Amino acid sequence: MKKNLSLFLGLLIPTLILFTPLESIPIHAITIVEQRLLAIFAFAIIFWVFEPIPIFATSVAIIFLELILLSDKGLIWFRSAVGTENFGTLIPYKDIFHTFSSPIILLFLGGFFLAAAATKYRLDINLARVMLKPFGKKPSMVMLGVMLITAVFSMFMSNTATTAMMLAILAPVLAVFDKNDPARTGIALSVPFAANIGGLGTPIGTPPNAVAMKYLTDDMAVSFGGWMAFAVPYVIVLLFATWIILNVFFRADTKEVTLQIKGRFMKTPQAITVYITFTATILLWLFGSKIGLNSYIVAMFPVAIFTAGQIITASDMKKMSWDVLWLVSGGIALGVGLSKTGLSHHFIESIPFGQFPPQMIVFLGVLISILMATFMSNTATANLILPIIAALGTTLITLGELGGAKMLIIACTFGCSLAMALPVSTPPNAMAYATGLFRTGHMLKAGVVVNILGFVMIFIMLFVMNQLHLFG
Repeated sequence: MKKNLSLFLGLLIPTLILFTPLESIPIHAITIVEQRLLAIFAFAIIFWVFEPIPIFATSVAIIFLELILLSDKGLIWFRSAVGTENFGTLIPYKDIFHTFSSPIILLFLGGFFLAAAATKYRLDINLARVMLKPFGKKPSMVMLGVMLITAVFSMFMSNTATTAMMLAILAPVLAVFDKNDPARTGIALSVPFAANIGGLGTPIGTPPNAVAMKYLTDDMAVSFGGWMAFAVPYVIVLLFATWIILNVFFRADTKEVTLQIKGRFMKTPQAITVYITFTATILLWLFGSKIGLNSYIVAMFPVAIFTAGQIITASDMKKMSWDVLWLVSGGIALGVGLSKTGLSHHFIESIPFGQFPPQMIVFLGVLISILMATFMSNTATANLILPIIAALGTTLITLGELGGAKMLIIACTFGCSLAMALPVSTPPNAMAYATGLFRTGHMLKAGVVVNILGFVMIFIMLFVMNQLHLFG
């Protein structure tokens, strides 16, 4: 029933927007083309929030609708009034198609190849085994080790894949605890929380970061290493704070646990190639700018090497999360539409943001990002809110002292990944919830506290970045 209702509303509301007289729409100087995009935007919001169809399918539908309604090669009936007053500007169809091959998409693809190779040749399991060993047998320290490893993997692998791997590793560890020991809940929650936080550390760590990179270009460009310069300290501090919170809320009854993760590093030529390529790719992401390579080009290294060396085969590629790439493509297409038609500019002009102090604008932007991402996909939230935030930041000169659009985009991107209060907020949350080791109330209690702490830390991070002139 809920699915049918959301499907009905998702089609009805955009249709009503399409047939509303222009003068009745409370957006400054809106055109016919912008009105069509507004209808597509409403469609995206409803379908991404309530998911009557898969969210990646919504992204594909967005691209299709833009090609039909907004492009210079769309249906002839939608182009018949070109040049008339209030019609607006059509988008070159190639600009919409280019969203499928955006450098952001290829950056994520490189991350997928690294993750697939690491899993296939057991690099992830063996690294986890080696890295967990030094943390001993105390439950709180085991949790810290789990969180650190999860966060590190999440910087370079899919959060979902990292969560699945870590939950599988923890299965024998959790079995050691008494069934009613609160530590079981704490450790189970530590995995998705660490995955969400760790994903902030690099541009490829989580889809919202990839969406943000679309707008951090030209004068606002942020390199791979530049992103890590401010994100990794934030991740470290928030991760340790989250560890303390979980230990306070879910203090262990068991005094000692014994880790039993079996395995050894493979020594085949293919495995060695994976180890070398994995290390080289990360180093090039960090320092490649010194030799003229940007992070997008570096992302093609593992793709080229793993396919040529038959390390990643056609069957391996079929298992990759292509739906995430489609989802991000739809968000990029929405951003292209908002920018090319001028709707984002007119939308910002219609709201008196200039009367707000800069701090209030940042506060509201981050708060809205967190709240939206709590009840819907954090990637969908980024796709919806970042185009507007980017336009807002470039419009308001008063934000110059705080870093302008770059500051707004980074702050709201971090907000999108701080949604930890509900199982529906992120895939890692949902996967951990599916283990049955905790109730929604457990996640809500700890997640809200982490959200508030992360929210405050965003402003501390922005202040430090501004003092160190990292906004450039």
